[in-house]
Amino acid sequence: MRHFWTICFALITLGWIVQGLRSIFGLRRLPHLRDAAALPAEECPSVTIVFAARDEEEKLPDALDSMLALNYPGLRIIAVDDRSVDATAAILDAAAARDARLGVLHVRELPAGWLGKTHALDCAAREARGEWLLFTDADVHFAPDALRRAMFLAMRDSADHLTLLAQMVVRGFWEKVVIPYFGLGFVFGSEMWRVPDPRSRRYMGVGAFQLVRRAAYESCGGHQRLALEVIDDMKLGRMLKRAGFRSRLAFSDESVRVRWHAGLGNLVRGVEKNFFAGVDYRLWVVALAIAVNLLISVAPVVALFTAAGWTRLFAAAATLSGMAVEALLVSVITASVPMAYAVFHPLGALIFDYMLARSAAITLWNGGITWRGTFYPLGQLKRASRNAL
Repeated sequence: MRHFWTICFALITLGWIVQGLRSIFGLRRLPHLRDAAALPAEECPSVTIVFAARDEEEKLPDALDSMLALNYPGLRIIAVDDRSVDATAAILDAAAARDARLGVLHVRELPAGWLGKTHALDCAAREARGEWLLFTDADVHFAPDALRRAMFLAMRDSADHLTLLAQMVVRGFWEKVVIPYFGLGFVFGSEMWRVPDPRSRRYMGVGAFQLVRRAAYESCGGHQRLALEVIDDMKLGRMLKRAGFRSRLAFSDESVRVRWHAGLGNLVRGVEKNFFAGVDYRLWVVALAIAVNLLISVAPVVALFTAAGWTRLFAAAATLSGMAVEALLVSVITASVPMAYAVFHPLGALIFDYMLARSAAITLWNGGITWRGTFYPLGQLKRASRNAL
């Protein structure tokens, strides 16, 4: 058994180094928005920004102001108030009265067979008239030239779909422990640097910023095909990529910023509906992911205190390799988290596994998910996910 664990930790160390280097060099090939020129005004195609808001009175005003401050010619914004019970509707209506570029739709009732967000985005997209659609969220902050720089990249690469990896605003100890591990898994699992390769089946979609050529969006069926997709942003990217359209991605740097969830409690609750959906509701994938995380991120730390000789040596190598890879990847992805927080890599793994197990357990126990006040049976969600492939 001792030899088994020695070999196991040696392989884990090798795996961290190989996949870490692949990821770091792959991410470094992706363009950065700060390096892109702002597309000249006379060359800018028409764009409509589309977003849904439900009970966003706290975050919406500043985010909306940043959208309206975008220096993009002929810009149009369509916001959908999705059955809000707070001041969201009033905030949107007041802003629309001040700025004619903003149009507001109010959803009072949700039709059967739709998630609230996907229905809202579908309603807005139908009202949009631009050559391009920019799907975003109600809590995203934009730099004034962000859209013109993004459009420069899209036009330069003849892209049909450009998604930006938004800068995550990370605060507090627990966010700085958990979010980097989530990012690590996201990078390893998606291998996002392969998205531009038309031969690769890798795809990407980030809800904070998805710029889509309208013709491509409509050709794929739009959000009608994603009516019951919880992670509609990723599935929109998949739908476009697999339809043969040109998909690109870039780092937004400081030009597009979002605070994901504030504090550990909100992080745990915030992914409750997403994590199990992210693996297409497959319990075996959840079990495998948890086992792998424990093996590569937690078991080596335990062995540091329980093993001896070569086993302890390779356990130390595996531990340090995991921490080093996380630190280096975080330095590429975000400047909000100091590299020193990688020392909490095993703790991040344990919390991540808890979040994943909790998401699956609650969904299975309840027989579905409740989102924006509506319950969706698990069987219905599974069928919709299969049909969207």
